Amino acid sequence: MKELSKINSRVQASSTLAVDARYKQMKADGIPVVGFGAGEPDFDTPDHIKQAGIQAILDNQTRYTPTAGTTPLRKAVSARLKEDLGVEFPWDCIVVSSGAKHCLYAVMYTLLDPGDGVILPAPYWVSYAEQIRMTGGVPVIVDAPESQNFKISPAQLEAAITPRTKALVLNNPSNPTGMIYSREELQGLADVCVRHDLYIISDEIYYTLCYDGKPFTSMAALGEEVRKRCILINGVSKAYAMTGWRCGYAACGDKRVATVMSNCLSHSTGSIGAMNQAAMLEALTGPQDSVEEMRRVFQERRDYLVSRLNQIEGVSCIRPEGAFYVMMNLEKLVGRTLGGRVIRDADDFSMVFLEKGLVAVVSCCGFGAPNFVRWSYAVSMDTIREGLDRLERFLKEG
Repeated sequence: MKELSKINSRVQASSTLAVDARYKQMKADGIPVVGFGAGEPDFDTPDHIKQAGIQAILDNQTRYTPTAGTTPLRKAVSARLKEDLGVEFPWDCIVVSSGAKHCLYAVMYTLLDPGDGVILPAPYWVSYAEQIRMTGGVPVIVDAPESQNFKISPAQLEAAITPRTKALVLNNPSNPTGMIYSREELQGLADVCVRHDLYIISDEIYYTLCYDGKPFTSMAALGEEVRKRCILINGVSKAYAMTGWRCGYAACGDKRVATVMSNCLSHSTGSIGAMNQAAMLEALTGPQDSVEEMRRVFQERRDYLVSRLNQIEGVSCIRPEGAFYVMMNLEKLVGRTLGGRVIRDADDFSMVFLEKGLVAVVSCCGFGAPNFVRWSYAVSMDTIREGLDRLERFLKEG
């Protein structure tokens, strides 16, 4: 038989979903594992949002809509961006699709030709690199070590640019690090992008989850020259606990991007479900109390997790400023034998910790950070306590 696509045959499965799938299988088999893997809020979708989706079905809103989403929904996205972030995107420059992840993929195939470079700070969410490759692009990895609070500098960005560079991907607040770029830090990066005429793919899906009074600045809020190069990626999965609804959007500073995205989507997925769009509309325009309630709970969990981790010998972490992840540094464990396995990197640690410690965390080898694992605190406080108790026992027993 003929070969499959050489480009897409090299794509690796998502390590976050793979860990979560194995954890769920062990749990189904009756093994008492606890999991800190996939990143989704452990809260229920607020009732008023669920009711909006139900009512849409009862009202027979079950037919195709325009590919890029209904006009009321796209106008609601525009209004929410203006209210929350102080940025203005015309409603017809907004494209709604099947979650922020799918919007990212649609942006990549809209922007990239084979061989185009996309600068990607590491640690990075694993799907960025694979999506760039899937659409023929080349991920250009720029290391942002823990000593730099997992953030790249303008000088690093400048040094990575070549004539084939098309875009920068910036996730702020970051998955997996939880770090937030300040306005001044963003301005430095934006100046480089404007000077080299790069698109800025700014994934701001966690912007509602900032802690300790840390202000959030959208990349698109840094002036018109920056905004018109920006493609903001967002959705309702994290802020409104709507991961399974698959509702995301891209706000495009250049209307051409929105047009090409919509054209391509019209030949692939079409629109998302009309009832899902009705629920998303309610999320964006209805009461926002639940957003702040979740943020406060996540901050409490973060504080406990960070404090406990930094008291455990052999591991450490820096304090994340947003999202709901902690990067645990395990450099001191490299070379040790734990659970009968020599620890060479995070893959080894996460595997033996799951098998012997009965705790699922995510290896950051696939995130460009081989000496770190990611803990999600989108789980109950009881689960966090149990997981850390097991970590302490696991490291002591060796």
